[in-house]
Amino acid sequence: MNKVPMTVRGHQLLQEELKQLKSVDRPTVINAIAEARAHGDLKENAEYHAAKEQQGFIEGRIKDLESKLSHLQVIDVTTIDAKGKIVFGSTVKLLDEDTGKEIVYKIVGEDESDIKTGMISCNSPIARALIGKNEGDIVTFLAPGGEKQYEVIEVRYI
Repeated sequence: MNKVPMTVRGHQLLQEELKQLKSVDRPTVINAIAEARAHGDLKENAEYHAAKEQQGFIEGRIKDLESKLSHLQVIDVTTIDAKGKIVFGSTVKLLDEDTGKEIVYKIVGEDESDIKTGMISCNSPIARALIGKNEGDIVTFLAPGGEKQYEVIEVRYI
């Protein structure tokens, strides 16, 4: 399997979630199952079934996170000499040529992307169009609503 790029922040968030699941959530649900078992008949014990379902979710998420963490390539944009070019991890300020509105995006890995917070996947059409560009460049790409054009105002590596 190929290495999947991720920012340092995204890597830390995944590690923290894994630690929370293993050290807090897993023991809590194990205790809940033991407590529900103590109540007797398991066939009609809603608490037991809910706890078992929660345990399945937690164990699945732990496996998912461990798999993702084993296939990551953590990229620290602050250590890269990109010479002003937009690269993975860059924060980019853009000017929408149609509306005159400024937009800020950070190019991140797929698992970190969240358009509401300005974190766009490196595999998105806009990120693919931006990578390799410099301040002052005009970027044209095909968005779901049609062709869009942005001017690159600023590139930061934070």
